Amino acid sequence: MCGRFTLFSDLKHIQLTLPIDAVHAKVTPNYNIAPTQPVLTVVQREGVNILETMRWGLIPSWAKDAQIGYKMINARAETVAEKPSFKRSFQQRRCLIVADGFYEWRKDGTKKTPMFIRLKSKRPFSFAGLYAIWKSPEGEAVTSCTIITTAANELMRSIHDRMPVILARKDQRVWLDPADQDLGRLVSLLKPYPEKSMECYAVSPIVNSPQHNSPECIQSVE
Repeated sequence: MCGRFTLFSDLKHIQLTLPIDAVHAKVTPNYNIAPTQPVLTVVQREGVNILETMRWGLIPSWAKDAQIGYKMINARAETVAEKPSFKRSFQQRRCLIVADGFYEWRKDGTKKTPMFIRLKSKRPFSFAGLYAIWKSPEGEAVTSCTIITTAANELMRSIHDRMPVILARKDQRVWLDPADQDLGRLVSLLKPYPEKSMECYAVSPIVNSPQHNSPECIQSVE
């Protein structure tokens, strides 16, 4: 799964690596993004790729309350095209979720060691995401999203058996295009990112609490 990630890159570097035509969000560094927090996403509306903010934890349109979002921070690549909670979003509401690293906890006996994983290039990248629009009982429209996960690559396998889907740059526009209904091709994009392009290292347990949000969160302790 993916339960925490980072985005501390500035807007200039994000725009260099993601297909963004318009910016409708403020970019604020966050070293410990947790579920229900706002996250930066790219979504295509009327042919324009827009950088905007969504709530992390997908709330389906049919949900009775927002609490279900806590259970839907991730969607499995293997079932995302069929599962009722995600099927409609997979067909019509795909997005990029912007990040430059993520955390996973490695089991060392009875101890869990937080690990920080990123691209060797240290550039920002995009998770494959889905989004939904839910109306609260008060009539407020809430746009929320989920990160798709897949089987771990060789690097991640020593830490966890799952990892978030990081889309190759050449696949980002395909993923965003709501007119693309080739579901087989879209599913084929949901694969482990090449381990040779990634790196990981142990970090401080301060990341266990989302209240800690500073560069110290990503400092190596090895």
